[in-house]
Amino acid sequence: MPDKAKKYYVYIILTVNNKLYCGYTTNLERRYKLHCEGKGAKFTRANKPLKLVYYVEYTTKEDALKEECRIKKLKRTEKEKLINS
Repeated sequence: MPDKAKKYYVYIILTVNNKLYCGYTTNLERRYKLHCEGKGAKFTRANKPLKLVYYVEYTTKEDALKEECRIKKLKRTEKEKLINS
């Protein structure tokens, strides 16, 4: 049974070399800080984060992971449309 108070986030980070990184977390602020410190993911160690450009909150882990997977399959232009919506 899911914890109804828990929140799940899917987010996109823009890096200094203009790449987009998509991830999932239960603590957005802490996770972004880890990315900035070079401790978040292999990708963001090699591509320093510039700013958090998109996030959405979910009430279930399953929904968040499905959305993360969907976003990761999008083309760059489609991700930019999502960010700008």
